[in-house]
Amino acid sequence: MTLLLADDHPLLLDGLRSVLTDLPDTELLPPVNNGHQLLDYLHWHPVDVVLLDLNMPKTDGMTALKQIRRDFPTVKVIVFTSYDQPQHIREVQALGAMGYLLKTTDAPTLKTAIQQVWAGQSWFPTLKQVRVDAPDKPGSDDAFMQKYQLTKREVEIIQQIVVGLTTKQIADTLTVSEFTINAHRRNISRKLGIDTPVGLVNFAREQGLV
Repeated sequence: MTLLLADDHPLLLDGLRSVLTDLPDTELLPPVNNGHQLLDYLHWHPVDVVLLDLNMPKTDGMTALKQIRRDFPTVKVIVFTSYDQPQHIREVQALGAMGYLLKTTDAPTLKTAIQQVWAGQSWFPTLKQVRVDAPDKPGSDDAFMQKYQLTKREVEIIQQIVVGLTTKQIADTLTVSEFTINAHRRNISRKLGIDTPVGLVNFAREQGLV
């Protein structure tokens, strides 16, 4: 098995390489630091499994995953992320990922998941292992939405914007037009008084949406 790590955090990559260096029958390839490098590498080198971060520069993980499924259908992708919401799991499954691991995963589980995916089986956490929407969670209850006059769809779109999805990707995920998503974005900006992506990210973190 050839294994490629795609992440833009050097310290994390160093840790992963030290953990995975003794994985049986595995060639650990030189890592890539962004989605553009990843796609370029796949054009020129045979890769069996990719451990993919979602939040990367130039080409984000969601976009890269979509292109991998289209252009390199034999490559098996495991998403490796700090995002622990069920909606992200559903999104990457729909885009063709075979696994989803949180960056808090321990080394034995990481190795087992990689081997299982390489064998052709999927590896996705149960809802008990990720954050789920509950009435007492910030950002998910009626009181929160009433306070900011947000709809459930607008909260969902905020979460998708924060993880780096483009307007087109959000529209594809929700099966609506880009025009509709842009209208939601304008409404969100008006209701929250926030007109920059950084401001929206900060708001989402403060409110427990990510």
